Amino acid sequence: MKTQAKFGATLIALIAALSASSVSAQDLTGRGSVAKDLNEDLMDAIEDDAERDLDRFGNEGRPQGFTGSFALRGIASSGNTDSLDVGVGTDMSYVWGLNGIQLQLNYAYGEDDDVKTEESLFYDLEYTRDFNPAFFGFAKVQGTVDEFSDYETDTFASLGFGYRIFNDEMRQWSVQAGPGYRFSELSDITRGDISEEALGFSSDYAHKLTDTLFLTNDTDVIWSKSDTVVYNDLALNVSVTNNMALRTSVLTEHHSKVSRGVNHFDNTYGVSLVYTFN
Repeated sequence: MKTQAKFGATLIALIAALSASSVSAQDLTGRGSVAKDLNEDLMDAIEDDAERDLDRFGNEGRPQGFTGSFALRGIASSGNTDSLDVGVGTDMSYVWGLNGIQLQLNYAYGEDDDVKTEESLFYDLEYTRDFNPAFFGFAKVQGTVDEFSDYETDTFASLGFGYRIFNDEMRQWSVQAGPGYRFSELSDITRGDISEEALGFSSDYAHKLTDTLFLTNDTDVIWSKSDTVVYNDLALNVSVTNNMALRTSVLTEHHSKVSRGVNHFDNTYGVSLVYTFN
């Protein structure tokens, strides 16, 4: 009954997102299908061309004021096995003049026969200021909370500079780097927690393959004496409407040093419905 109730809540949230009025023009999607009629509706919607302002570091090319997107994915089963998997993501930004603030959140939850099997949160709060169209500075705090990981919490605060290598209609690539400080709580108390200086590097790449299909790959590398962690988000996106999209993605977290018997990699696979607003 708990699973069915949660599935009902997820379904209601999904219907509400699909019914929301159109207010912006950012398209994100990956492809998914359940039945033939739904596929036909999806293909009809894709034919309605929609343009997208690709994500990028810094504020060059971003609209002034508030913009954002909200993503939702969920799957549930009942019967011989009761299970629930839900994912929620949001990306919000506010730009004024040469300054900008961006907040990214990604939450995942899963349970099997009323036993929790996954609960994790990734967050990234960043301030940027443009110095010219290609060069910018930044300060940010990013991290994860995951009780099922060897690193129960992992936070990195940093500042530095960035550069836009490509910035055109078909391709955008920005990189940034800088020093910072890292705080981590480990599930293995014998290893001790991490509290030390660190260096961070980030890459944000987006390639528009067709009018409705594009590829993105975002990478964060955080190096410290105790461990090097890499976050990589690879996604294939297909536009559905001016403000609605589907997105297939693989989010990978890799730690160079883990406890005995713990995998270095954690992968999260998702197909998300994305609604963009401004």
